[in-house]
Amino acid sequence: MLGFINLNKPARLTSHDCVAKIRRFLKQKKVGHGGTLDPAATGVLPIAVGKATRLLSFLPEKKAYQARIRLGMRTNTDDLEGEVIETQPASYITLDQIQPLLSQFIGKIEQMPPAFSAIQREGKRLYELARKGENVEVPVRTVEVDKIEVLGWYPGVFPELEVAIACGAGTYIRAIARDLGTALNVGGTLAALIRTESCGMKLSDSLTLEQIEMQLQEGTFSLIPPAIALRHLSEIILSTSDAQRWCQGQKISIDNWQLAIGNSVRVNDEGGQCLGIGELIIIESDRLLIPKIVIGNSEKT
Repeated sequence: MLGFINLNKPARLTSHDCVAKIRRFLKQKKVGHGGTLDPAATGVLPIAVGKATRLLSFLPEKKAYQARIRLGMRTNTDDLEGEVIETQPASYITLDQIQPLLSQFIGKIEQMPPAFSAIQREGKRLYELARKGENVEVPVRTVEVDKIEVLGWYPGVFPELEVAIACGAGTYIRAIARDLGTALNVGGTLAALIRTESCGMKLSDSLTLEQIEMQLQEGTFSLIPPAIALRHLSEIILSTSDAQRWCQGQKISIDNWQLAIGNSVRVNDEGGQCLGIGELIIIESDRLLIPKIVIGNSEKT
């Protein structure tokens, strides 16, 4: 088997739990995911099966979320799964106070990820160190947020703001919730999170674990072909003879001056089957297609 699954991750399961379930459903050992989603969060968790795991890094990086931020509360995990470390009634906060602050979280911003995160330090996840009570120094990093749109405002002692966020890989929505609360001087934490898009896959097209299991029982289940998942990349179609040579690691001469040198391209055979990822280079004025990732054309989805 070779391809992708657009999984709608349920709450309470880790991303690793979901991978384990898919392995069991499909009776496949080689299964991976396209980006950790916190256990409390739901929504799109891209799953790769078979040799498609080698293609995960070439899927679109942009992500989208629907988040609910609770103000007047701080937790050690920056969401409601953690220990409450401070509360401050914030019923006086209004949406008019919040709107001007949102712009400081848009664009390329410096962000400190939560201490309870999957980031590794010296081979260990930060959340493993934090759970042991160790002092966790979290390095600040640059992330990119494309858009924050207000969807709803819910006044109260601990008011909640609902937003849609479009961002790049590596952005922590929990950190945005925390930092917005800090900017308002009342504290903030993430109350709920749904990932609505990831790796080019949308929530509206996703399948639950129950739906996948049922489709497998009915014989109607199919994986998303790599040619579909990688459609954002420019395409090069090889003849049968060139496809065979390319899959064997050989360079192929390409007479296409519209494609940029150095870019990754999707390589298909004449039947539309994805052979892998290639890169265009120039050697002595010849434009050549070299293999980067070869998944071959012998496996079917």
